[in-house]
Amino acid sequence: MDRLILAEKIEALRRCVARIEQRRAATPEALQRDLDRQDIMSLNLTRAVQTCVDIAMHLLADTDEPAPTTMDEAFAGLVTQSFISEPLGKRLRAAVGFRNIVVHSYQPIDWTIVHALTYAGAEDFRAFAAAVAPLLDAD
Repeated sequence: MDRLILAEKIEALRRCVARIEQRRAATPEALQRDLDRQDIMSLNLTRAVQTCVDIAMHLLADTDEPAPTTMDEAFAGLVTQSFISEPLGKRLRAAVGFRNIVVHSYQPIDWTIVHALTYAGAEDFRAFAAAVAPLLDAD
């Protein structure tokens, strides 16, 4: 595992979370009315999910775990290897679904869900970073 890559990815994740927390709306209705805020939230949430996936792939490359073929499998692999807890892995796998809706426009975005993600998702990203950050100091 390249510790420099891991450190850079954790810092990128931290910046996404900070931006989400700085610009999130107080209510779902406020988010629904603010197109600029919608863009900021969508971009930073999808970047955060992608950064977590990148970290997962990087960590799994140094294990005996088969290479994931999907983003969802990357988080399942981290759970199997005990890098993250099962509940966090489940929430991050759900976040991949959100990312896919935003990136691929599979369906209209539900801004009430996005609003909730700006709070709960930010905590999940922070928990993910906390779970993998000790690897920076591992021998």
